[in-house]
Amino acid sequence: MPADTATKDTPQTRATLKYLRTSAYKVREVLDLIRGLDVDDARHVLQFSERRPAREVLKVLTSAVANADHTLNIPADELKVAVAYADEGPTIKRWRPRARGRATRIRKRTCHITIVVARLSDDELQARRRRDSAAGTQRRRGVIPGRRRRAEKEAAPKAGKGKAAPEAAAPEEEVAEEQLPEEASVAEVEPGPADQAEAEAEDVEDESGGTVTSGYTPEPPGSVVAEEAPAAEETPAAEEAPAAEATPEAVTPEDGEGK
Repeated sequence: MPADTATKDTPQTRATLKYLRTSAYKVREVLDLIRGLDVDDARHVLQFSERRPAREVLKVLTSAVANADHTLNIPADELKVAVAYADEGPTIKRWRPRARGRATRIRKRTCHITIVVARLSDDELQARRRRDSAAGTQRRRGVIPGRRRRAEKEAAPKAGKGKAAPEAAAPEEEVAEEQLPEEASVAEVEPGPADQAEAEAEDVEDESGGTVTSGYTPEPPGSVVAEEAPAAEETPAAEEAPAAEATPEAVTPEDGEGK
């Protein structure tokens, strides 16, 4: 159990609750949980406590913090629970009837709760600020000690999938690069109409000079020469269909003739 840390030099305020209809023994068990803690930590402990006196102790703590803010202008994040104790109050006596005309005593006990809050020392405030800044940095980075391993496991499959995609795309790029030179060579070898005309003119000049040379020139190996398409055969014109014979029109009798 942490000892009382209040001194005369530190500014402090108190709040008291009197004549609480609960045993002092039960209240002391709750006060032992928050003695020496910061106000924020003490509030969390009391909010999640399952003991019934915790609700009343939380009200007393809130009142003490409000007194410090109003009287000494000390914010709640700089306060701690310095002193917390419960004194016994007056006991209310009641009677319960029993067998054979007897009666037994009922003791309804009360208590007085006192909580003193004081300002944290300078060393404690600096240590707390460093701790809060470190915790805030970890939260901004997304580093949580309890979930670090889980984050690493989830990141591993994603990294594996990201590496497989570029490797699969690499062969396609190589195939495309191999096809480009062949297409370029075909485009260079195919002769155009102007080349054919120049070859025919050279053949004619060779014949006039007495030397016969063909217009064929050896092509480099690996080149592709486009073959000329065969001339389309002339098809006889379709015979004209015989003129349609004139059919005599039906003569309809006039209205007067038929009669």
